[in-house]
Amino acid sequence: MRITGGQARGIPIKAPDRGVRPATDYLREAVFSSLGPDRVRDARVLDCFAGTGAYGLEALSRGAQLAVFVEQDRGALKCWEHNRAAVAKSLQQSPGAISDLWRGDVFRVLAKGSETFDLIFADPPYELWNERGGELLELLFARLSEQSEARVICEAPGAWQPELPAGWELYRRLAKGPRQPSALIIGR
Repeated sequence: MRITGGQARGIPIKAPDRGVRPATDYLREAVFSSLGPDRVRDARVLDCFAGTGAYGLEALSRGAQLAVFVEQDRGALKCWEHNRAAVAKSLQQSPGAISDLWRGDVFRVLAKGSETFDLIFADPPYELWNERGGELLELLFARLSEQSEARVICEAPGAWQPELPAGWELYRRLAKGPRQPSALIIGR
């Protein structure tokens, strides 16, 4: 795995041996191509269930202003710290200047505070979508900024269908095949 575009393109992404299913290069590249550079540039990004930090770090490489990562797994956090340092070095920034970590359970962390973001990525364990997907989407939508270009990007099993409240739209579903993971781009 590596950063697929932007200033840190080619930087390898380290992943723990187990407990994390990192977003593939293919799916991340498809997501960022669909979003386009103007939607990413200067965006405030939230990367939930961050794991390796691949989505948020990719956004920083492509010009996002700030990325906040939410993760609780210790093994994932060690890899995330390594990956964040490598990307920050490539961007000639200090890691703390371009990113922040909210450590803990995503549901508890997002229920507190009111900070909003332009792009929100959620790549949880897939079974969570069936167990608590509606609750998660509600928390993510509450953290999305009011700007019309703001988007939530969910990585989910290929067959998962979100129940979207009125006013929300599934703009795009990206997948390599029907049984492969898909990325859903949702907005107002």
